[in-house]
Amino acid sequence: MAIDKLQPVPSQQVGVYLPYYPQPGKRSILPYAISLYQKGAFEGERKIEGGESIPFIATWNISSLPADLTRCRIQFDGNSELSYELTLANFEFIDYLIEVILNFKRARLADFSQTFYRKLMRYDE
Repeated sequence: MAIDKLQPVPSQQVGVYLPYYPQPGKRSILPYAISLYQKGAFEGERKIEGGESIPFIATWNISSLPADLTRCRIQFDGNSELSYELTLANFEFIDYLIEVILNFKRARLADFSQTFYRKLMRYDE
């Protein structure tokens, strides 16, 4: 799914998530992030400083409640040995998808934030 082709979800689907995003900037992207979330996957590239970007595919299970858990799996370079998994609340995962969309608008690169990768690799535990 191309991020620049996302259509916003109806406001009824957004309302349940609004309490989790008090920031106006995130609220404006929220309908698109929920739309991306409902796709269950996207392909992107992890930018490597001083090197070539590494393609990945991120997939996750879909649920409609913000407090439900989402299990996200990322596979890099089509290699099953380079697969990583992360489980977190839907509202937290959608927050990372908001960052993906904002990053795409800035750099035209579909990638998660450094904060997401720190959590994925469990650096902060």
